[in-house]
Amino acid sequence: MPEDKPARSSRLPLLLAGAVVIALLVFAGIYVTLWPQRNGQGVAACGGAAAQAAALRPLATGALAAFAVADHPGPVPAISFVDGTGERRTLADWRGKVVVLNLWATWCVPCKREMPELDRLQGEVGGDDFEVVAINLDRSGPQPGRDFYQETGLEKLGFYHDPDGRIFRDLRALGMPTTLLVDKKGCELGRLAGPADWAAGEALELVRAALAGTAQ
Repeated sequence: MPEDKPARSSRLPLLLAGAVVIALLVFAGIYVTLWPQRNGQGVAACGGAAAQAAALRPLATGALAAFAVADHPGPVPAISFVDGTGERRTLADWRGKVVVLNLWATWCVPCKREMPELDRLQGEVGGDDFEVVAINLDRSGPQPGRDFYQETGLEKLGFYHDPDGRIFRDLRALGMPTTLLVDKKGCELGRLAGPADWAAGEALELVRAALAGTAQ
């Protein structure tokens, strides 16, 4: 019997590895099965955005070289947040506008650096057809973000905050800042993971091209 112990111990890692592989295969099967069902209708609804997104691809240069155009534009999830008065808002409130949707926090140094640039973008292009919606994700509440607005002199951007801590996950963001370009029907045309100079000429050209492409 003692001779069996080394054999058993040597088989244990193989058994554990096999269990992990099986679990991964099961998860992959569930994902592949459910994801098209959950997302297929939405992608179909955003079919008209595919050409618009493709037209933006040559403009992802310079300051926006890291902007990833959506190959198959889909609807942005129905995120919920509050505005500066504490009123509950959803992205559907901006339906009919092109939106630059930005996720930021005061503990994120690159986020804070690009906020004045987003403020300038809003001042340059903001209006009936376009708005920068920058959502603060500080977990300690909205006050740090409010203080930052005042200290930095941000005047063009509206203040929005996520009190539930869900938006980062709902948008499948990988880090901060993360910025999405959303068309007037709520379809994601592309996103940028990381900071960018949103007041640069390339950013203005990209936003104006998105506006021209959603004029219908």
